[in-house]
Amino acid sequence: MGKIVAVEYVTLDGVFEEPVWSGPYFNEELGAWQADNLREADALLLGRKTYEGFKAAWPQMAAETGDFGAKMNGMPKHVATTTLTSAEAEWNATFLAGDVAEAVAKLKTGSENLLINGSSSLVNFLTRHNLIDEYRLMIFPVVAGEGRKLWEPGTRIALAHTGSWRSATGVEVINYVPA
Repeated sequence: MGKIVAVEYVTLDGVFEEPVWSGPYFNEELGAWQADNLREADALLLGRKTYEGFKAAWPQMAAETGDFGAKMNGMPKHVATTTLTSAEAEWNATFLAGDVAEAVAKLKTGSENLLINGSSSLVNFLTRHNLIDEYRLMIFPVVAGEGRKLWEPGTRIALAHTGSWRSATGVEVINYVPA
């Protein structure tokens, strides 16, 4: 059975969007950890906005990102969208049609390990449907003060801590699974 892992950048006050605040804290250690996350994955599971942002950026970064960029660009992407059509699918993407919870549950019955980056609306939706197997949160030592939070009102889940470590730059990486 496949596994779904959500890897998210978050500030101390829970802000997740536009993580420009992560730059000063991102180092080789976190880069290696992110490469491990990608290496474990067979495909990406993304919301439409994240897919469109990644699709616009990653193909242009292939030369400077080496193996990471090659894997990111080459792997399959499953995209939850109600606005894009299959005729618009690019960058190894398949759009999930119909009921997203049902489509993702079907993906999980296969052997693919799926990685979610960003895509907070999708993460919240899948959390409410008990479809995410692990949450890997990078909590940056920054208070943004405003911005979109990772967790939407009404999203509730009990989590069990499975491990953590701190980067040399003070980023707390915490792993959780549903309790």
